[in-house]
Amino acid sequence: MPPLKRSVLLALALTSFQAQADEQVSPATQALHQRLLVLDSHLDTPMNFLRPGWDMLVRHTYKDDGSQVDLPRMREGGLDGGFWVIYTPPGPRTEAGRAYASHYGLSVLARIKDLISRAPDQFELALTPADARRIASAGKRVVFISMENADPLGSDPALLQTYYRQGLRMLGLVHFSTNEMADSATALPEWHGLSPKGRDLVVAANRAGILLDVSHASDAVFDQVLALSTAPVIASHSSAKAISPHPRNLDDERLRRLAAKGGVVQVNSYGDYLIPFKPNPQRQKALAPLYARYHDLAALNPVEVKALQGEIAAVKQRYPQPRPDLDVFMQHLLHILAVVGPEHVGIGADWDGGGGVAGLEDVSLLPRISERLLRAGYSEQDLANIWGENLLRVLQAAQDRRDGPAPL
Repeated sequence: MPPLKRSVLLALALTSFQAQADEQVSPATQALHQRLLVLDSHLDTPMNFLRPGWDMLVRHTYKDDGSQVDLPRMREGGLDGGFWVIYTPPGPRTEAGRAYASHYGLSVLARIKDLISRAPDQFELALTPADARRIASAGKRVVFISMENADPLGSDPALLQTYYRQGLRMLGLVHFSTNEMADSATALPEWHGLSPKGRDLVVAANRAGILLDVSHASDAVFDQVLALSTAPVIASHSSAKAISPHPRNLDDERLRRLAAKGGVVQVNSYGDYLIPFKPNPQRQKALAPLYARYHDLAALNPVEVKALQGEIAAVKQRYPQPRPDLDVFMQHLLHILAVVGPEHVGIGADWDGGGGVAGLEDVSLLPRISERLLRAGYSEQDLANIWGENLLRVLQAAQDRRDGPAPL
């Protein structure tokens, strides 16, 4: 079975990447990067809010606790914010499973809203592209809210209205496992695309002006959402199948169709999608009991987290696998740019959810991407589009093309 997002998160957290030799980022590039509106479309950082003693306002290190985003590192890397994810682990499609998902999704939403409430001078909820620009201009971090895996809506799709009122502006239907709404790219097809409930949810999202996200969806779901949606759609964290043939990646033909409808693909830095990995049964057997201890983040204190990191790092050193680096990430980014152009590409690195490569371990290093893009011949306006303007444009299009009243 595909791993749960928590296991993926913590696998990353316990991997000791060896960074490449420090890349030189020129002072001019640093200044440009800090001037730009830099947004990431897929921040899984709200999962860290569950950790006892973990504080978003304090600088952490990837080495110590596996985290990749906090306020000090956002400032250092020029990250103005983005979409903060309500991720719910896929669970059983039973009455109890639906109840758990409903409660879990609302609890993560509450933690995101709590961050905004306790640090109003640092973070602010954004509902529109204009909000994002205003918030960033004021020196605060932009908090859009998205949902990855629509399981919290499984018991009652009308809950979409509740989430909308609380700030939800992007919706991804599915994750690693097929659910009641749609087939996953990494599971056997059940619905051969969208389920009837999934089709209804696409229509409801359009009516509300909620941006639809096709990352993690099967190719059939991608095709059906693109055909059914009255607004452009986004792939919030996906990479290029032409570079690595993972089922989560998008082929060139679908990239072109996404762009032709006005959509945007946000390039991911999740290692398993960037390069192929060969199964290693010994490694998997050694890691399985260690990962199992991480299924409930809220039960582990910082000392326990650090100790467990050491144990898993030792296993990974004993059974090494190739590690993708910044060069590989840039291959995906530059390929997608060549296919659809800089008006349809952004960054959705999957920070704190499995993303990050050697040489790009956390958000403090984002200027390295800007340096690489400039060297590749992209202009300041291209970088502005890639780092945030394309994302805001597709969100604005979803809101402009709302075909019914917003939920009350």
